[in-house]
Amino acid sequence: MSEAHRPVFHRAVIALNGGSSDARIVRLVAEQARLTKAELIAVHILEIDWTLPLDADIAGDSDEVQRVLDSAEAIAEESKIRLEPVLLQARDVGAAIVDETVERGADLLVVGLPYRKRFGGEFAIGRTIPYILQNAPCAVWVVRDPISEETK
Repeated sequence: MSEAHRPVFHRAVIALNGGSSDARIVRLVAEQARLTKAELIAVHILEIDWTLPLDADIAGDSDEVQRVLDSAEAIAEESKIRLEPVLLQARDVGAAIVDETVERGADLLVVGLPYRKRFGGEFAIGRTIPYILQNAPCAVWVVRDPISEETK
């Protein structure tokens, strides 16, 4: 990629979903951030059901939650870039990601999109990414997973 076409950002929020796209997006953003010494914040949101109080400790000592954050840090380290892991609990994932992006003053938000189909074979984008695209105040990269053999 030529210098003139390289994306420039100073602070990026990477939204982790615990799925297959996490490694791909962290690697992509870390490689770009290394060139400009940009700051990276990886955010993993645990959605809290409305029947529970917002401060309920649902993450607790969850090995899975820690694995998601540790994995993102390790991938960034491979690119010799520091990544700040953040775990949040929220009622709505999209709103929490946008709020964190605003709060951090990020100029880039990166989200992964698993390739999945809903009943009837239609490609499904969910509700989080449309919310982010509509409400994020900065550039947004949506990185879709490749189509796997199972979903063809």
